[in-house]
Amino acid sequence: SYFNRGDYIAALQDKNATENISRVLYPNDSFELGRELRLKQEYFFVSATVQDAIRRHLKTHENLESLPDKAVFQLNDTHPAIAVAELMRILLDDYDWDWEPAWSVTSRSFAYTNHTILGEALERWPVGLLEHVLPRHMQIIYEINHRFLDEVRRAQAVDDAAIGRLSIIEEGPEKHVRMANLAVVGSSHVNGVSALHTRILQERLFADFAQLTPAKFSNKTNGITPRRWLLKCNPRLAALITDRIGEGWITNLDELRQLEKLADEPEFQKRWRAVKHANKEALAAYVKAGCGVDYRCPIELAPQGVFDVQIKRLHEYKRQLLNVLHLVALYRQYKQKPPKHEEPVTVLFAGKAAPGYMMAKLIIRLINAVADTVNNDPDVGPWLRALFLPNYSVSLAERIIPAADISEQISTAGMEASGTGNMKLSLNGALTLGTLDGANVEIGEAVGADNIYIFGQTYQQVSTLRAQGYNPRSYYEGDPTLRGVLDDIAGGVFSPRDPGQFRPIVDSLLLGGDRYLLLADFASYAEVRERVYADYQNASAWTRKSILNVARMGKFSSDNTIR
Repeated sequence: SYFNRGDYIAALQDKNATENISRVLYPNDSFELGRELRLKQEYFFVSATVQDAIRRHLKTHENLESLPDKAVFQLNDTHPAIAVAELMRILLDDYDWDWEPAWSVTSRSFAYTNHTILGEALERWPVGLLEHVLPRHMQIIYEINHRFLDEVRRAQAVDDAAIGRLSIIEEGPEKHVRMANLAVVGSSHVNGVSALHTRILQERLFADFAQLTPAKFSNKTNGITPRRWLLKCNPRLAALITDRIGEGWITNLDELRQLEKLADEPEFQKRWRAVKHANKEALAAYVKAGCGVDYRCPIELAPQGVFDVQIKRLHEYKRQLLNVLHLVALYRQYKQKPPKHEEPVTVLFAGKAAPGYMMAKLIIRLINAVADTVNNDPDVGPWLRALFLPNYSVSLAERIIPAADISEQISTAGMEASGTGNMKLSLNGALTLGTLDGANVEIGEAVGADNIYIFGQTYQQVSTLRAQGYNPRSYYEGDPTLRGVLDDIAGGVFSPRDPGQFRPIVDSLLLGGDRYLLLADFASYAEVRERVYADYQNASAWTRKSILNVARMGKFSSDNTIR
């Protein structure tokens, strides 16, 4: 109608505003417009899915009473949790149901997988924003909460403080809707994605809910599909495995156990190393050719040396910063005295940061600045190289993972729900260097303590350290190596044109409380990482560990998780 009236500008504005729903992935929610767009996106996709599922159900079934018997909506974290209110809206308003039967169908049609304990990922929408964008859903959420809390009070199961924690509505100067609480209340099952993570959900994050309905909670350790993460992405290794044990592993990953008897066989080890070297050469050629994005690589990767890999979303708890701190320590060490190993260590990073996450973006800048310094210093060039690969994606991961020797899984213990990169890398023969966090714990149990490199504080030690009053400055003052690293970064050694560029990073550690305990774990990390590099020099022993890692990854097939 705008167009027909000759108002072409209004017509275009309306078209653009509509298309914004699907134009921007992960809009910057640091701003009001970004938050509103994100909420609209979540609702748009949720509503489309629920309506489509109902349409398909009614094509083959007489009514919606049987929906929970035929379908389940798995809430993948809190981002689709508005679906609980949306299904209620459809049943109440579009089908004219009464509340009780509508809630019976809804609460049996949803299950909730929690993927994180981080507050920023457990969505809390301002009530005012929901009332503005989705007023009917806000009415329904209030009613869900009212009836749920009445039921809890009648059961006299908890005290008033717990009622406040259980409430879907968070009181305060500005009221918020706790989407995680909505997901728990509206679901028949709630699961974490690793044994440690599920324990944290039950003991800490959802402790009040777990006390009320313990049977609702269960663990489903994450899995990965061997068809994509070995058969497709690593055809050389897949062919070698199939040649020796047959094709059964493709649909039953436990069959990889047959590789254990080959772990000490010299000829098989030789072929195993040849596959890894060929994969490293392939990655080096891809990077040199521009990574598919017209990228001019500042160095040539050295396939004869170790590829030490950390590829994952950029977040402070995942501690890419700990990795780069140690990279600086290695640089300072190798400047003074060449290392014992002859072949170069190549430290590879890749990952993306959320649009409004300025500290993560600054850490990416630091990684690149340190890499520039390291790669252009002839004193360390023969032994140390570093690279941040651009435009991280599944396609790039499929190239990096088969080439990796070391898998960096170094999050603060108790912060990572599970991880799947750790599984993908281990399934392709990389050895894990990590903390006892997430699924690292179960990977260690599966592959054996001799075939994984563990460092740092445990979850219990982290809790104790925080409770006692963690003082990061004591580590800075007590460790000359760490002090030299932080002083170089704060002093502009890696940013001579802007000497203060990286001081906010150091300030976050020394003055900001070092929330993720990098300084507490630094010495342990440095010691274990040096041991890893030393062990890599023993080709036979390293290859044996690599083979056993692959052989014992059957538990982490997504086939098992789904069953």
